[in-house]
Amino acid sequence: MIVADKNRDARTVVVLAVLCAVLQLVLAPNLALGNGRANFALIFSALIAMLMGGARGVIAGFVSGLFFDLSTTGPVGLMAFCLTVSSYVLGMEGRDRMAGDFGTSVLLFIAADLGVSLVYHLAMLLVGQASSIIDVLFLRTLPTALLTFVFFLPFAYYFARVRAAGLNLGGRGDRGSHLNMRGL
Repeated sequence: MIVADKNRDARTVVVLAVLCAVLQLVLAPNLALGNGRANFALIFSALIAMLMGGARGVIAGFVSGLFFDLSTTGPVGLMAFCLTVSSYVLGMEGRDRMAGDFGTSVLLFIAADLGVSLVYHLAMLLVGQASSIIDVLFLRTLPTALLTFVFFLPFAYYFARVRAAGLNLGGRGDRGSHLNMRGL
């Protein structure tokens, strides 16, 4: 039996947005590795781009990037630009990429994570908020990318395995179901 849930995407976006916004405001400033902090706005935009693709991913990238910019001391619009571009690239091949190929999705996120972190921190060097290229590469970009990747993994696992497995409601593979009528 296929259950039609038309509001599932909207609920997913809202719950994920609220969760990532709270984590960005509460956890990210208080958990550092070197000068790097986790970027939950990138996690949100990448998940939406990989799950829903297309225009939704680009809009999520812009809005989450603008939220990041307004909640930090960096230049307004820089992270919005970075996340818009990364969401466009991640969402190019369509929707629900994570359920199909988890490994490729994680590798694409790692590439986007490193790219966004590098571009953002190089721009911070240009505006004078970083001291040297060594500081940018080894004390900001790599720790930020690592922390963001570590916090991305539980979300990715949920959307690739747990949520995708929940789509088999009442399928033939339910051996322990009380509705199993094989014995009759």
